[in-house]
Amino acid sequence: MNGSFAIDLTGRVAIVTGGTRGLGRDIAAALAASGAQVVVCGRNAPADLPQGVTFFAADIRDPDQARALVDHAAALHGRLDVLVNNAGGSPHADFAGASPRFLDAILKLNLQAPMYMAQAAYPHLLAAGGGNVISVASVSGIRPSPGTAAYGAAKAGLLNLTQSLAQEWGPQGIRVNAIIAGLMQTENAEATYGGAEAQAAVGRSMPLQRMGLGSDIAGAVLWLCSDGASWVSGARINVDGGGERPYFLDLVKGE
Repeated sequence: MNGSFAIDLTGRVAIVTGGTRGLGRDIAAALAASGAQVVVCGRNAPADLPQGVTFFAADIRDPDQARALVDHAAALHGRLDVLVNNAGGSPHADFAGASPRFLDAILKLNLQAPMYMAQAAYPHLLAAGGGNVISVASVSGIRPSPGTAAYGAAKAGLLNLTQSLAQEWGPQGIRVNAIIAGLMQTENAEATYGGAEAQAAVGRSMPLQRMGLGSDIAGAVLWLCSDGASWVSGARINVDGGGERPYFLDLVKGE
């Protein structure tokens, strides 16, 4: 996590799924640095956590464990104000040969788990007088996702869920938004994009000349939690450095 954000979230309580590493850890650290009490989850406890962040063991693909996580956070800190659905991902897999078990696992992690978490969080957000549900989606949900088709389909569903819940829960003061994350540098970036040289080339191909960092996503989360975003709901916020360069431009240039 780098940089600092002049947003005060003192007194608020947040859950960040998948918050023990990668983007989720950066989001959790930023929320805590802004004054929030943060609970993160995973199946195994990390060796260390940022100050102001606590851990609860849960597999949120199980609705009962998702509810236990939410109830724990609300009981520990007396309320719940923010849910960040960050946990997700998928290995590369040829769709034609993907097993039903594999497809179910990808859909559960990337779509069903956020549904379970949102359902569990709803009564606590209501009791707090309103709050925020923020889901970290992906460019894979708004453009073709060859090699990760199930993941792309799940993220597309997450974007629709965001807009639907914004309509359903807006009257209760609950804002629901999604961040469409672009090409990110994470601990798994090498498996997706190749080594450092390949990642640098990917970064240079983007308008802002670099791949995204966890701090970029964290900054968007903080803004969505702030009073400055009090009339923002149902939004799909692209945090993607200007987007991927259309491939056809290079084909045309080559003629």
